[in-house]
Order: sequence, then structure tokens, then C-alpha cells
Amino acid sequence: MYKWIMSGIVAVACLFAAGLLIYALPEKEPSESAEPSSSFVVPDAPVQAEAAERIYKSSCLSCHGDQLEGRLGPKLSQVGATLTKEQIYKQIAKGGGGMPKFEGKLSEEELVTITNWLAEKK
Repeated sequence: MYKWIMSGIVAVACLFAAGLLIYALPEKEPSESAEPSSSFVVPDAPVQAEAAERIYKSSCLSCHGDQLEGRLGPKLSQVGATLTKEQIYKQIAKGGGGMPKFEGKLSEEELVTITNWLAEKK
């Protein structure tokens, strides 16, 4: 008899806990995706191809290939046709989907330089 009473108490406690989890938890915050926030804008700057290529060779070439053809990482030869500058910047800075983040590894100026250069690849 004692077993049945304890089982009932445990079952009621589990139902109570599940109800608390469902109704008392705060709303889930939206996860960060490739979509940038509406207030973020990559500065327009003249493309410095030589500087961008230097950054690319030192940081990107091993995964994206010497002709932007893609190896481990995706092909970048037409990345500007499929992603906005803000999406490109965020992918480089924050990483994700198998790509490491370069925020902290590249300066803000380098991030903008490589972003503007890749955004022209259409």
C-alpha cells in the first residue's frame, strides 16, 4: 500500500514540475542566425583588393581555395550574389556552420575590408 501512495505522490510531483516548466519559463529569445539586426550596417568603403587578398590568403584560403572555389568551406566566387554584406560580415565575424569565428582574430577594419571585397563577388 505504501508503494502506491509514494508512486502517486511522485506522479503528482512530476506533473506539477512539467506544468511549471511549460507555463512559468520565460519566452525563448530568438537565436542568432545569418540575418543581421536591422540596425547593423557594414560601412561602405572603397574595396582595397590588395589588402583583401592578403587577408584572404592568410585566413581563408585553406578552406575556401585559392580561386574561391571552395574546399572544406563553400565556394565564394559568387557569394555577393546570394548574401548581403551584413550577412557576409556576420558569418565571418561570428562563424557558424563549421566556420570558425574571426572576431578577435581580425581587426574591425580587416573584417570590413574582406566583407566589402567578397560582397563584390557576383
